[in-house]
Amino acid sequence: MNQKALKILEYHKIINMLLQYASSPMGQEICRQLTPSDDLNTIRDMQRQTHDALNRLFRKGYISFESARDIRLSLKRLAIGSSLNQSELLFIASLLENTARVKSYGHHDNTFSDSLDYLFNSLEPLPHLSAKIRRCILTEDEINDDASPGLCQIRRSIKAINNHIHAQLNSLIHGSLRIYLQDTVVAMRNGHYCLPVKSECRSQVPGMIHDQSSTGSTIFVEPMVIMKLNNNIRELELKEKKEIEIILSTLSQQAAQHIKLLQYNLENMVKLDFIFARAGLAMEMNATEPLFNTDGIISLRKARHPLIDKHQVVPIDLTLGENFDLLIITGLNTGGKTVTLKTAGLLSLMAQSGLHIPALEHSRLSIFTEIYADIGDKQCIEESLSTFSSHMTNVVLFLEKANQKSLVLFDELGVGTDPLEGASIAIAILSHLHQKGIRTMATTHYSELKLYALATEGVENACCEFDLNTMCPTYRLLIGVPGKSNAFAISKKLGLPDYIIKAAKEQISEQDESFEDILTTLEQKRSTMEQKQQELEKKRIEIDNLKKQIFEKQEELISQKKRILQKAKEEAHEILREAKKYADQVMRDFQKFKKAEIPVKKIEKRRSDLREKLAETGEKLSVKPDLCSIFHPKLKDLSIGNSVKVISMNIKGTVITRPDAKGNLFVQIGNIRSKVNMSDLQLIDKSVTTNVGISYAISKKIKISKFNSIKTEIHLLGKTVNEAVSELDKYLDDAYLLHLPSVRIVHGKGTGTLRKGIHAYLKTQKHISNYHLAEFGEGDAGVTIVTFKK
Repeated sequence: MNQKALKILEYHKIINMLLQYASSPMGQEICRQLTPSDDLNTIRDMQRQTHDALNRLFRKGYISFESARDIRLSLKRLAIGSSLNQSELLFIASLLENTARVKSYGHHDNTFSDSLDYLFNSLEPLPHLSAKIRRCILTEDEINDDASPGLCQIRRSIKAINNHIHAQLNSLIHGSLRIYLQDTVVAMRNGHYCLPVKSECRSQVPGMIHDQSSTGSTIFVEPMVIMKLNNNIRELELKEKKEIEIILSTLSQQAAQHIKLLQYNLENMVKLDFIFARAGLAMEMNATEPLFNTDGIISLRKARHPLIDKHQVVPIDLTLGENFDLLIITGLNTGGKTVTLKTAGLLSLMAQSGLHIPALEHSRLSIFTEIYADIGDKQCIEESLSTFSSHMTNVVLFLEKANQKSLVLFDELGVGTDPLEGASIAIAILSHLHQKGIRTMATTHYSELKLYALATEGVENACCEFDLNTMCPTYRLLIGVPGKSNAFAISKKLGLPDYIIKAAKEQISEQDESFEDILTTLEQKRSTMEQKQQELEKKRIEIDNLKKQIFEKQEELISQKKRILQKAKEEAHEILREAKKYADQVMRDFQKFKKAEIPVKKIEKRRSDLREKLAETGEKLSVKPDLCSIFHPKLKDLSIGNSVKVISMNIKGTVITRPDAKGNLFVQIGNIRSKVNMSDLQLIDKSVTTNVGISYAISKKIKISKFNSIKTEIHLLGKTVNEAVSELDKYLDDAYLLHLPSVRIVHGKGTGTLRKGIHAYLKTQKHISNYHLAEFGEGDAGVTIVTFKK
């Protein structure tokens, strides 16, 4: 791709934006060197990587690669057996630790995979090596005491000697030498501990002089008693330095064993940094992956120029190469024509560099080997180039080198000379490119080019919309509509006198004026149609929303109906269960009344309670007015066969005739045919019958369930007489109510006490026809067979 086009289309500004999202120096360097490619497979691979990285950013957020410093020189030194210093080893540890974090970031379950998996999976953090380096090296200037046993012993000795020196010096300062000292402090000169001695007392303090003050009144003497101790420290410091060299050498040897892995980690980390930088830029721009072709087709949907504030830029729809290969854009200045050219060119450069473009999904771009752009005024006084000359210099180059795989962009083609000649030259240039099938876009103010586009197949007009009401451009690109200059309208809006405008119009030929009027009419019709289209779209959305609300309401009503029916079933089941339980208790009470002499009044009281309970149960199971849909009918609601209630008689009937003009009709009530008015009727919803049927079905189901749970035999073995009689009483009640003909009571032989107690109880039961011991082979004396009365 030629550098001139990259500069004119401001590709370098996109690279500067990309640099902000690369966190490592090496990653930033790759970003600086990024240029568009013309290899389709390479471009698609880079776009897929950007897409996959963007998905990971949306799921997991950003990851930093800042510790991936350039350690290539250190790796070369390791390869030849050299030892690394503390800083270099710390850089390796930082790289490995960052590699571990990145590898963890890239981990996911097996249900998901993308094109970045191989890069994440190939990372080797080498945790043992990074941990060893961190344990031994604290900072770039400090080695840990525990880096080796030898270093620990040396530093312990140095510390002990230092303590001894300080003790000796303190004793001298506060002892016999105090009167000879300038001050009671210990000074360090040339790595030696010294005392500040008065110059006139030099002979009183034996030792070596290492320095003196600027005035000469103080000399710094290392006392003789600590000179040997200081020498010992110097020897230990030399040993410490040698031990540190051994430690660094050992760590370097361990790192040298993993040179290839370290180099591979560095390369992959830098690649990932570069890929995620592209994804970060795409997220910031709200960009998408375009679809590529090699047919020269451009189809941008709501494309935005990436260098204009995304909150202010007006998106455009742009097509080229499908139905036409030459697009001529006309309109007034500052209307957006040049931005349209730059958007098409810059987005093509970005896409061929593996960057997502700020446009809607499914936008299409072609692969161009070259993009030629002649945008802006490049006149140069030093080179004697006028505006027209500078443009023609570019045009000559384009005509020589452009081919069917090129995209050519002209801004104000033919400008800077006589308008008639300039328009003629522009038409000739565009015709030549059109005949060669070269994708071309050009902006112009010449009406001749508008007419050329209207008359030539494969050439299309376009304009940047201008609002005549506000006298401001909207920056929308309208393809298929030639632009109108609107010079007269703008001049009048700005205050140019009418007589000047009238005189100017007289200078325009009748044909040109007619053409401008046609353009005005077309623009007005287009604007009207667009407004109607927007209104239709708005109404369509409203209708879709209403349909959705109605559907949701219907679903809610169906769900509510199911809940009400389910609740009714559960309540009916509970009512019947309580009624059965109460009836069972009453039956047991009556059995007890038979055994003992209970006053008749108490028995009647119990029967009365039973009747009230049954009435209450019936009332609960009956359909209540507020639970059914009963309402006064209207004429349109009534039809023959409807169930109604006659309010005055409080009875139900069936409609057998339609109402007459006065609202009178005939209702069949049993065998009686009665004439009533509609005002005396209530229409009964079918749900009433349904609810009653539900109650009946529930009670029937309960009865069947009860029948299935009663066996024809009861076992009372091992129970006392009272326990057996109590259980037998309940069992016989249930069996009798369910019309069992006979049952077997298993009580066993034993001592016969249980059998006698049961037989004594059976004698008192009036609903039992007879009972007897079983025959031989059926249980003999251990079983009693009971037969109920029919």
